[in-house]
Amino acid sequence: MDLEVKGVASSPTSQTQPFSGRKLLQQGRTSKSRGIQNPCLPVVPRLDLGSLVDSDEEEQDIIHENLPGPTSKYKLKYQQYKTEMKEGYKQYSQRNAENPKPGVTQQSPRNKCVQGEAAIIDGLTTLDRKALLQQGYADIPYNAPWCMRKSDAEIVAAEKKKQTVAEQVMIDHLSRAVISDPEQNLTSERQESIHIVPDSKMAPLRFRKRTLHETKIRTHSTLTENMLSHKVQFDGRIISRNGRDACRELIGFFFTHDQSLTIYEYRQFGKNRTNVLPFIQKNIYSHQCGRRKGKQYQLGDFYIGANLTFLSSDHPRFPESIKENTLLILRITNIDQIALDSLKTDSVEHEDITSQEANDRLVLKAIQDALKEQLHKRGVRILTGLGKYLQQLDKDGTGLLAKADFKQALKAFHLEVSENDFEPAWQILNGNDSGKVDYGEFKRAIIGEMNEYRKSFVRKVFMKLDFNKTGCVPIIDIRKCYCAKKHPQVISGHSTEEEIKLSFLETLKDACSKSDEVSYGEFEDYYEGLSIGIVNDEDFVNILRTPWGI
Repeated sequence: MDLEVKGVASSPTSQTQPFSGRKLLQQGRTSKSRGIQNPCLPVVPRLDLGSLVDSDEEEQDIIHENLPGPTSKYKLKYQQYKTEMKEGYKQYSQRNAENPKPGVTQQSPRNKCVQGEAAIIDGLTTLDRKALLQQGYADIPYNAPWCMRKSDAEIVAAEKKKQTVAEQVMIDHLSRAVISDPEQNLTSERQESIHIVPDSKMAPLRFRKRTLHETKIRTHSTLTENMLSHKVQFDGRIISRNGRDACRELIGFFFTHDQSLTIYEYRQFGKNRTNVLPFIQKNIYSHQCGRRKGKQYQLGDFYIGANLTFLSSDHPRFPESIKENTLLILRITNIDQIALDSLKTDSVEHEDITSQEANDRLVLKAIQDALKEQLHKRGVRILTGLGKYLQQLDKDGTGLLAKADFKQALKAFHLEVSENDFEPAWQILNGNDSGKVDYGEFKRAIIGEMNEYRKSFVRKVFMKLDFNKTGCVPIIDIRKCYCAKKHPQVISGHSTEEEIKLSFLETLKDACSKSDEVSYGEFEDYYEGLSIGIVNDEDFVNILRTPWGI
């Protein structure tokens, strides 16, 4: 039977061969061009282009019927989050209005040429400009509630550590031996093997039951809990460019009943295992350098930022990395201020700083203030370069350099220090008249240091990166951990995340003596230089918190 579709006769082949999809579409297009509709083709609705036009009336969220509505719990969380964000931005804007940041201006790619000319006038290099990009993180309003919650958790953890160490100290010194000392059995075995003739009737020491009274390490006097309770507890760090030593967690105690001092180390192995071990045995110690060399430590010597010096030769159990130096310099980073104030009121022997020490501080402060203006925007490049330069001058590897070497280094980096300022500073540093000074001490005295609050966050970042506790971090690990997603130029679209990351890595590599890893000293020098141009402590902490996630 012949079929006609709107005047078109079907061919005999159409009855015997099925239509393919392509033929069907071709036939549909042909019939459509001829004004003919094919009933075998599906009817496609016409595209309504008017629905794609933006309209205020159509801006409504479409919720599908099969999706459950938000519960009151999540609605409340959203409202709280929204309120916190608004409050955070409000506080940030008020803080910026009250405390405008000197020397920090908003940058945009439109005035890039103008900025380039200004940079050349100011003497800034490409490396300086890339380093200054890190200051952009300070313009991000930090989430105050989140930071407070995290800092509260860190405070609780720190207090728990201090309590653990304090309990171990009381146990050690109220017992007849320092039972936390891992070498107490070794000492007793050595002494007995030397002085006691072996007896065939007596069992060997390794088979005898060890009791507390058999140990040979004993306290010199009988102590009571009341005597040990009159103490000042403080946190300390070792001033060293060795990352393993600089990141040791040290907690010290100064006892007023006999003016003695002891320092313990809190060590954590894995997630659940911790050890509290004596680092410096309880004894009476004295200053080993400076104006008070030879004087015994007193209560007035303990405050945040104070240095405690010890002779490495007096402590044979020190690690080999510390024994390489004649002096161990320990910086007090935190102290129990309530206990310190109460003991100061009861103490009669409290000694204030002498007028000579006060004059020394004024001399060094004047030089630091003069150099701070020269280092304001060039701090990262100069400080990192100066560290490498001084290390190259130290051909013997002793860490000590002569006066001519320091003058040469200051001249090479265009740091202008007059002769009238340099000579008094050299006399202060060269107190023992040896003719040579440790270049780390010289750099800290002439250029200054960031405060202990800022330095604690630098150490926290490095400890997070150096999870193997080797003292060095591979560049590849730094690249993985550094996150530039929240940088203002990335958010605004002026730069990509990769560009900000590469600028950071380039400036950091310039500070390194090796191309594939970063040591703690080099990492600290980088942020030391960056810290010079930042006035507010919270802004500097934000520069560390945002990209490193601490």
